[in-house]
Amino acid sequence: MVRAMRTPFLAAALGCTLACTSTKSATTAPPPVATPAPRAVAAPPPMQVEDPWLWLEDVTGEKPLAWVRERNAVSQKELEGQPGFAELRARLRGIYDSKDRIPSPTVLGKSLYNFWKDEAHPRGLWRRTTLSEFKKPAPKWELVLDLDALGAAEKQSWVWHGEQCLPPKYERCLLSLSPGGSDAVVVREFDLVKKAFVDGGFSLPEAKSQVSWKDLDTLYVGTDFGPGTLTDSGYPRQVKEWKRGTALGTATLVLEGEATDVSVSGLREFDHGKTRDWFSRNKTFFTDETWLREGDKLLKLDKPDDASVTAWDDQALLQLRSDWVINENIYKAGSLLVTSMEGFKAGKRDFTVLFDPKPNTSIEFFADTRTAILIGVLEDVKSVITVATRGKKGWEQKKLETPAVGSFSVIAWDQDVSDDFFFWDTGFTTPSTLSLGTVGKGKREVLKTTPAFFKADGLEISQHFATSKDGTRVPYFQVSRQGLVLDGTTPTLLEGYGGFEISLTPYYDPTVGAAWLERGGVFALANIRGGGEYGPSWHQAALRGHRQRAYDDFAAVAEDLITRKVTSSKKLGILGGSNGGLLMGVMLTQRPELFGAIVCQVPLLDMKRYHLLLAGASWMEEYGDPGKPDEWLALQQFSPYQNVKPGLKYPRTFFTTSTKDDRVHPGHARKMVARLLEQGADLLYYENIEGGHGGAANNEQRAQMNAMAWTFLARQLGLP
Repeated sequence: MVRAMRTPFLAAALGCTLACTSTKSATTAPPPVATPAPRAVAAPPPMQVEDPWLWLEDVTGEKPLAWVRERNAVSQKELEGQPGFAELRARLRGIYDSKDRIPSPTVLGKSLYNFWKDEAHPRGLWRRTTLSEFKKPAPKWELVLDLDALGAAEKQSWVWHGEQCLPPKYERCLLSLSPGGSDAVVVREFDLVKKAFVDGGFSLPEAKSQVSWKDLDTLYVGTDFGPGTLTDSGYPRQVKEWKRGTALGTATLVLEGEATDVSVSGLREFDHGKTRDWFSRNKTFFTDETWLREGDKLLKLDKPDDASVTAWDDQALLQLRSDWVINENIYKAGSLLVTSMEGFKAGKRDFTVLFDPKPNTSIEFFADTRTAILIGVLEDVKSVITVATRGKKGWEQKKLETPAVGSFSVIAWDQDVSDDFFFWDTGFTTPSTLSLGTVGKGKREVLKTTPAFFKADGLEISQHFATSKDGTRVPYFQVSRQGLVLDGTTPTLLEGYGGFEISLTPYYDPTVGAAWLERGGVFALANIRGGGEYGPSWHQAALRGHRQRAYDDFAAVAEDLITRKVTSSKKLGILGGSNGGLLMGVMLTQRPELFGAIVCQVPLLDMKRYHLLLAGASWMEEYGDPGKPDEWLALQQFSPYQNVKPGLKYPRTFFTTSTKDDRVHPGHARKMVARLLEQGADLLYYENIEGGHGGAANNEQRAQMNAMAWTFLARQLGLP
């Protein structure tokens, strides 16, 4: 099956830390395109209580940017002047630009496509090759689009945000290009045969658009159609059908949601020779209403609002977030169910359970090939993959052969026509490997392996469990030297997230390895509530008024590292971004005595106003609604900006954000820093002008920001 994500804005809104990996000049320049200036962000409604730093929410105002430049200069002077900074920055840049990295492939028809950045192409190349060529140590790539050349020709700082191409011929694509790295993109039609933008083709101005092909001459479009067409979260409220050669304003409305919704989206799915047109109204971050379009009518699918539904061949697949009692059967939260699509539409509810969660297991993903569904499962945060196929007696399952240790993921080659799949294997000290497998065949062919970007000799991985305030056992991983002396003197870095049902699993991170582990530091990864490590219940345990549980979990892991004498408070640092940046802010204000240093990246911090800033309204199901007095009572207990106290000694903290972040408003970090400085706190701040929510628009910026963060941690915690 070839399809796009049916809830595209949810993935975009999740965010990640700066540690997340992202994965030839054209002979003639593409035709120039008039790109409108970014729309001014309307000033949020004023607070009902005094906020002396409210002016810092003016993202591109002259006075706030002068304040930013002043803080940036202080941070750069200190950190860039540290011994070893330039060497670390150069090493990280070399890793990010290395030609030995695995070029992550996307299959479009008979070609493998890849988007590639390196020192010579900082904005990136979109390129393609064949499978036989890809298998070679040094494949020959055919250039499709040079983003650096495009940006130079159009005098625009383009950042690649992906492609959506029309099956089955894959001759036309819709390219999403972001000016500077923001979530808002310009969408333009591209001809894969001519390797050029289509003159007079489909084109959308800068917005947080959602676009899908219906056929060569028709799109389903959600975008900014004008006043009243966006939700309070800033995403499309309408989906329209747009015909080639007509003005966007004449497109036909298919579905409209409410202003209070997160978003509305629509797409055509290509599956086993069939097409389906899906439409979704995301009422909240984790709930939606779903329709199938049949002719000119929309058929609403009867399902729990918090269950996701998709299709595979003639089957409907439902993934549950809460228990579902139907026909005297209880289907547990976290289950994956399958049934006939026609029967499901007709009201039949005779499900087969493809995944039945246990207390220590959760479903991480599922991927479908032509004849099978591969299900990624976490067992105490350790990866297992099962293969489900239909036999004469119904569905059958068996485990996919995998290495004994590692984190695994699967991406289907082409679900419509093939049982081949890409298999990714990674771990804290194991460089990533990409293999090609086929359902029903045990042996996979290794295609590419990441070189060892840091020295992992003598490192060992262990899993531990801390006991949280309410007695809950909270797992965490530890990467350290074999025979580590437990005397509390080892600099240790603890990372966490704890939100939006995102699981933190072992991963090969050359940045952590080169900047920290190789130099003798300990790295720990906490699997706190709010994440998805143990399924929906693990996430829901820390929702809204129960948010404090996630913070108690993280503090418990920190205390366990200290109790076990892995480290001590003055030697313990923590790092997190986005929702993890909120976690850092809470630790700073609630448990400052536990830590020697904090790195807080692209954070939420003012929980009184977060729902008024950019995409913040879309996260109220996660955190709560500050506009409701009873919910604000819970939020104000942990909101970092409101809990800065005079006279309290805070651990030194390095705050980072991006001016171009149009997901989490940079005002959060700006105002928090201003308030802390007002109280006499010792801290650093750096705001990258480009980069969006990822923090950096290219590898040079990424190396700079990571070198600053890890230099700060090493200096504060005494890492040699």
